[in-house]
Amino acid sequence: MRKPKNSETFSHYYSMLSKYLLPHKSTLVGLTVLLFGSIALQLVNPQIIRYFIDTATSDKPIELLMYAALMFIGFSIVQQIIAVFATYVSENLAWRTTNKLRGDLAEHCLRLDMTFHKSNTSGSLIERVDGDVNALANFFSSFIINMAGNVILTIGIIILLFRENVWIGAGMLIFVLSALYIVKKIRKIAAPVWAKWRQSNAEFYGFIGEHLEGTEDTRANGASGFVINRFSSLIRRMLPLRKKAFLGFASMWITTIIVFALGNAMAFAICAYLWKTGNITIGTIYLIFFYTELLAKPVEKIRMQLEDLQKADASLKRIRELFNLTSKIQDGPGVKLPEGPLALAFHNVTFGYEEQPTLIALNIDVKPGQVLGLLGRTGSGKTTIGRLLLRFYDPQQGHITLNDIDIRNCKLSELRGKVALVTQSIEILQGSVRDNLTFYNRSISDETIVEVLGDLGLGEWHASLPNGLDSLLDSGGGSLSAGEAQLLAFARVFLNEPGLVILDEASSRLDPLTEQRLERAVDKLLRERTCIIIAHRLATIERADQIVILEQGTVIESGARIKLAEDPSSRFSRMLAAGLEEVTA
Repeated sequence: MRKPKNSETFSHYYSMLSKYLLPHKSTLVGLTVLLFGSIALQLVNPQIIRYFIDTATSDKPIELLMYAALMFIGFSIVQQIIAVFATYVSENLAWRTTNKLRGDLAEHCLRLDMTFHKSNTSGSLIERVDGDVNALANFFSSFIINMAGNVILTIGIIILLFRENVWIGAGMLIFVLSALYIVKKIRKIAAPVWAKWRQSNAEFYGFIGEHLEGTEDTRANGASGFVINRFSSLIRRMLPLRKKAFLGFASMWITTIIVFALGNAMAFAICAYLWKTGNITIGTIYLIFFYTELLAKPVEKIRMQLEDLQKADASLKRIRELFNLTSKIQDGPGVKLPEGPLALAFHNVTFGYEEQPTLIALNIDVKPGQVLGLLGRTGSGKTTIGRLLLRFYDPQQGHITLNDIDIRNCKLSELRGKVALVTQSIEILQGSVRDNLTFYNRSISDETIVEVLGDLGLGEWHASLPNGLDSLLDSGGGSLSAGEAQLLAFARVFLNEPGLVILDEASSRLDPLTEQRLERAVDKLLRERTCIIIAHRLATIERADQIVILEQGTVIESGARIKLAEDPSSRFSRMLAAGLEEVTA
């Protein structure tokens, strides 16, 4: 049987707190001690002021006034010091817990399959990983402690008001309960609106991130007007949600103001009557009004914390939904792949991104150390083969083996360490040259990096760097030419010592001189490695041992390159005669 919604919500809160907050038990204990010390001082200070006022209106010695004043000043200073220190501890705790949650969310997103990343923009993911977590910062840092503290402070004030006069105590208790009841009802209405607001925020930032990345294409194709219109439509859709969400906040705020205005009026009337009948002193009147005013503060904080909680409700739901997503690509049991060149085989593989299959009953065999030239028109499935080999996706039918080992039986880290992919789209990270080449793998020595750069013809480039491998590169590779960026991508691959390399039109961005340098380096670096070359240009497949030509996801021709080139009836031979770029483009 499905649990009630409140029970589910409580269990989700508990699981989140137990994982991220409870490990910081010593900090929580310290924060609790500080909070209760602050509560005690807030309750004691008005008693000192009452004593001061009653003493001042009596014939008691003036020294007593000085002692009371000094005690009040001392307690106030201590209270402020405690408040500052508690704020520091609370904020520090918030950052430590939320940073751990951000890290877990980012790691979880990186483990999800490419289908997820294709359907979610980078901007929307940033909003979910950072924006939603920010909404939980107060919840993690001090929600439970502060909520408990404010409840205790409220109860303490009510008890002290009862101690002074039962009617004032009873009246303020009724007003407090009324305010909390109304706030709870308003929160129930406002929480779903905050969830919609968080969702619209994610969509908005996803849109912004997507179009900032493609700003050159947008301007070049005259689509700026469309983007601005789309931007305006998103803003217009967000505005009503923001209004409704703010209305919930304003309703709770106005409710507490009205309730406590009435409470103050009631306290004033009762105090006037008691003063007139001689039942209380001026100091006691001050004490009652001080407590009545002080009572508004914890109730206001409880209201704010409930508002934070409704934001946390929406964010926690979205975070939970993200954590509940599982990758369609799961780690295998951990079969190890051997060192050296890998044999490759596609066994009756059928795969499609959507309903229409991209590859149909595909069979390919490549022996260890061979180079396969993969040709075909755009959309024929060439790039898909590389994605399947790295298990970005899994085929719907058939299986793929490396050295007769089904790749689904390997750990993903093991597989992607043995199979390397170089594309024409190169990502340069903001960081040092070393980090860009090794992806933070500290086991790769600087000597190995320098040697590979030399093999790729980047020795002079490395020598010109002001700080060597510690030189910083800009995000996106703005400080590099297209050729240098492509060569760095090759360096990344060969530093990992893969057994199978996939070159997906990897030299298409290079000028002829750089391409010649790369061809010489690749000849050397592909020794003792199996290679798949996906190409549209003749020069890139001259080293191929075998040729496979794809059309609409099926193999229409395959065989040894030399034999196919010598056979005038083969399609490959006709491609060579007509010009490869023209036939396959």
